[in-house]
Amino acid sequence: MVNIVVTGAASGIGAATLDRLRTSGHDAIGVDLAGTDITADLASIEGRQDAVAAVLDSTSGLVHGVVCCAGLGPLSSHSGGKLVAVNYFGAVNFLDGLRPALARAGQAYAVAISSSSTSTQPGIPEKLVAACLAGDESAAVALGDTVGAIPAYPASKLALAHWVRRSAVTADWIGAGIRLNAIAPGMIDTPMTSGPDLDPGLAKALDFYPVPLGRRGRPDEIAALIEFLTGDTASLLCGSVLFADGGTDALLRQTDWPSIWEPTPEDLTRHFAG
Repeated sequence: MVNIVVTGAASGIGAATLDRLRTSGHDAIGVDLAGTDITADLASIEGRQDAVAAVLDSTSGLVHGVVCCAGLGPLSSHSGGKLVAVNYFGAVNFLDGLRPALARAGQAYAVAISSSSTSTQPGIPEKLVAACLAGDESAAVALGDTVGAIPAYPASKLALAHWVRRSAVTADWIGAGIRLNAIAPGMIDTPMTSGPDLDPGLAKALDFYPVPLGRRGRPDEIAALIEFLTGDTASLLCGSVLFADGGTDALLRQTDWPSIWEPTPEDLTRHFAG
């Protein structure tokens, strides 16, 4: 039986994903603060360890797929450091903790939820992105608190996208038969973008957020893309970051990507030397 673990499964994209996977016949296991199969707080190291242990116990140590939907937006009640802890370290530590169980499946899938704000929100603090990727959680959380929740959100999601790109092509992931990819949703109609606790400054900015499609996305639309990435029809995707934003990234960054690769001699030696 194929089992897929979904974090953030009690609401929003996570809940839509859990429902879609179960409807398709998968043994989907939800992880969240409450209201689903496994109760865990991915904001802390202990909470992540407990979540991994509970998943391993319920699956007998064999996992076919992991989808990390758990995340916090820049609501007025959240500090920047809390966003960093959940959005980046919560996802990365959880995925790393379940990697051996994914490898046992022989052919497995992992999906992280990034954000289109990584390429469309100006002023992302690069030092915070670097601190996340360096793996020093205490330093990254402190920096997140300093910059605030609105800049910390895209920074944590950009760091996650970069981590996916770096990790996906390594022996630990694709070399072990695990395809690791990310999705970058745009403005999706969830409490993160329309709830009563939304940061007032962000709420005003979202009123002018350009979406060529002409509407917000729905959680079930992202769930459909997640289902695709956790199936064999996506077999060539490895280290991809798929933007599902109604055209926002294409509107604002039309010639930024794909970009021309200008390799250094060191790049050529590292990637192509026999």
